[in-house]
This record gives sequence, structure tokens and C-alpha cells, in this order.
Amino acid sequence: MISRKHRFHGYGSLRFVYRNGSTVRGPLFAIKTMPNTKRTSYRLAVVVSRKVSKSAVSRNRIRRRLYETVRSLESSIVSPHDIVITVFHETLLDAPSKELTSQVRKQLRAAGVLKT
Repeated sequence: MISRKHRFHGYGSLRFVYRNGSTVRGPLFAIKTMPNTKRTSYRLAVVVSRKVSKSAVSRNRIRRRLYETVRSLESSIVSPHDIVITVFHETLLDAPSKELTSQVRKQLRAAGVLKT
């Protein structure tokens, strides 16, 4: 799990990223990012809809896997960004860890959040 300082607080800030952020779409999830000069570190939110999985256990497991993947890439994040990962496919639940990490890394690089 990521630390408290890297989590979003309040729906308004999430809505701001949805409206003004840039999107990088992949096969399993989309990443919306936006630079945030008011902060010293990144903030991350993972959104998993009930349409993806009816089971809260599955949705939370997907969320935890993505939080852990981004936490492992934390040292490569360039500057403070607001990052929202929107999941739209349930196969993320059973995807191998290496595949998940490479997909997240690839999309974050495309968004300009990670060092190249």
C-alpha cells in the first residue's frame, strides 16, 4: 500500500484531474496525469468500477496490486504529478506481476511521469 501522503483526498481534486489531465490508454487500464506544482510528491488514485467486477474483494485486490506496482516505481517518478488509474478490464486480477509492472511502466513513460 502506498503511504498516506501519496493518496488523493476529496472528490474535487480527482474531478480536476479528470477534466484537465492528459490520458494514456492501454489494453487493461487508462492513466490520467497532470503535473501538480503545489505538491512535493506524486498523488495516486486507482478507480475500479463495479462494472469491472461485482465483487468488492476482487476490486480491492486489483486496487492493491496497482498501488503496489506504482509504489515499486516510486523512485523513478520525475516530478510531482496527480495520477489516476482507471481500470476497465477484470483480467488485471489474474495478470502476472511482471506483465502488470511492465504495462504500468510503459504507460507512465508515455504520460511523461517516469524517467526514460
